[in-house]
Amino acid sequence: MKRVTLLGATGSIGRQALEVIAAHPALEVCALSSGSQSLDALAAAHDVEHVQVGGDYVESWQPHRMQPAALQRSREIAKAITDNLGGQGLFGVELFVKGDQVWFSEVSPRPHDTGMVTMITQWQNEFELHARAILGLPVNASLKSPGASAVVYGGVDAKGIVFDGVAEALRVPNTELRLFGKPESFLKRRMGVALAFDGDVEVARRNAKAAAAAVKPRAA
Repeated sequence: MKRVTLLGATGSIGRQALEVIAAHPALEVCALSSGSQSLDALAAAHDVEHVQVGGDYVESWQPHRMQPAALQRSREIAKAITDNLGGQGLFGVELFVKGDQVWFSEVSPRPHDTGMVTMITQWQNEFELHARAILGLPVNASLKSPGASAVVYGGVDAKGIVFDGVAEALRVPNTELRLFGKPESFLKRRMGVALAFDGDVEVARRNAKAAAAAVKPRAA
């Protein structure tokens, strides 16, 4: 299990990269940047942390605590990479972090499901930030509320999926669901996410996981 931080958005680093740091208490940091907006406007985002199991994202929450020196170095690396790449939109720049040391991993020029927590935690979520950056509009990555997301797994190999337990999931306080509408389910395929907000991020994490656990995809 790996805990990962990002600034506004992220992608996954893949199993090979995880093997590199498997023996170390390392973090992967995804620093948010933009090809059409000042990094300062985007870098104001509160960090997001997420947990991976077997190389797959299973939950994320915001905000996350990070050492200032590593955070500053991450922003510098992210800016250098995206400035040289050019283009417009929101980038997930993935980095390894151990203490104050930071190493570059990879970059993805798009929002990712690990950043979907921003749909309940930020005034402008990762998708809005992406669109606004491309259009040259002002961006606001400020925190609306602490919150968390948890993955809804397929649980079955089947086509023509329906979801049981939705009403039960939405009875968990301060929660929402995003079901992806994929036509086919696999045992470990991500079929949606549960989102939760609370003034206490640990409460939000528990509620998001409880809501996600209540949703059961099955063949229609």
